[in-house]
Amino acid sequence: MDWEHRYGDNFPLYTQVSRGNLVLHLSEHVGDATPGSNMVIYMKGIRDFHKELASKGYRYMNPGMEDEDGLLTVEVIDPFSNHIRFMETTGD
Repeated sequence: MDWEHRYGDNFPLYTQVSRGNLVLHLSEHVGDATPGSNMVIYMKGIRDFHKELASKGYRYMNPGMEDEDGLLTVEVIDPFSNHIRFMETTGD
């Protein structure tokens, strides 16, 4: 998490998270997005990323990795049912 902003106590959160060159702005404000949205992020090094996530031991989110037709996918779901799919093409 890089930073977060709220207009006051108990107000919606607006925050920025980043990892390497990937930067995401996330908002709890009504009207900024629709719960249940899908996002795809193409990346390199997905096997190491998957191992890192698995090593965290999260109680509610321990995603697997799918390998289908030369495309590796790790999918996470946030508390608002948004799906973030991290994908890497393998050339297989």
